[in-house]
Amino acid sequence: MKLIVKTPLDLEDIAASRILEIDPSVKLIAKPHGLKGLIVIESCGDEGRLKEIISREVPEVESIIHVDEVVEARLEEIVQAAVKLAKDELSDEKCFAVRTVRRGKHDFTSLDVNSAVGAAVQAETGARVDLENPDVVIRVEIIFDKAGISVVEGELEWRKMGPGKKLSASTFRKISVVQMPYLGSMEGAREIGRRIGRAVQAYEVGELVIAPNKPVNAFELEAFIAGIREGIKSRYEVQKKTYSRRVECTRVLVQDLYQLVRERRGEPIIVLEPEGLQVRDALPKLRELFSRKHRISLLIGSREGIPKGIYRLADLVLDIAPGITLSTELAAPSALATIYTALNISGED
Repeated sequence: MKLIVKTPLDLEDIAASRILEIDPSVKLIAKPHGLKGLIVIESCGDEGRLKEIISREVPEVESIIHVDEVVEARLEEIVQAAVKLAKDELSDEKCFAVRTVRRGKHDFTSLDVNSAVGAAVQAETGARVDLENPDVVIRVEIIFDKAGISVVEGELEWRKMGPGKKLSASTFRKISVVQMPYLGSMEGAREIGRRIGRAVQAYEVGELVIAPNKPVNAFELEAFIAGIREGIKSRYEVQKKTYSRRVECTRVLVQDLYQLVRERRGEPIIVLEPEGLQVRDALPKLRELFSRKHRISLLIGSREGIPKGIYRLADLVLDIAPGITLSTELAAPSALATIYTALNISGED
């Protein structure tokens, strides 16, 4: 076991074929033990050079792990090998993390490996554990009866939350999306509602206010609200399963648009309409509005735009895509992404 190559599921044979084209002398196993997304290179010439060429020439490959040591898949042997390798890379001035992927049946879990290796390496080197931004990563890849161990620089890891990144949730929790309802056919209203619900929950905005500006058909509004609820629920359930942090569920209100604007005078109000300023010109005002402690109401039209009389009461009228009319279900997520990106680039938290 010289290199462990990971691919998207069902692309193992294609990636293996490309590797053999690069070096016909390579001995490899695609889908060892039927494991999808995996190729094990058992022997090759220059491992470092092959890894470099694969990284450059085979986009079907997502990651390549150079195996420094192969041992039997027994916990004590894994710990001994990891400590031996780590001694040359770590000191009490560095930090590390252990990442284990276990495939097959064993009398220990991946967490057991992480814990045992981490404790032994820490005791031997004095290095501290840092799971978020480690200087060094000890990777343990267990494939049934064998374990491949490697030590790599932490900066080579792809991480969702790398150094310098800040969680965006606090910005979106300040926002109240005020959406005029999409009405018409019952199924159309419900489907657009689902899409908007999923979108606002994806960003975990503080609240969504469904705001008609005049009397509307009750049954069409009911369908739209039902879709909103379905969309929020479906996305929220996915987030709870995949996020390690607490997930906030967007609350949903119904209020007349004019009454909402009257009630929120004194709070920042942004209208999203084509008559507004482009983002570049609006950026100073956006910064000022988001620097306040208040919630920020983002008003979005539907088949009809936001009534122009409300423009006079808004702090800002914003056009995020001059010359383009956004469909109702795209308006909220497009505006949220655009505003956050603009503030982030400008240095706002």
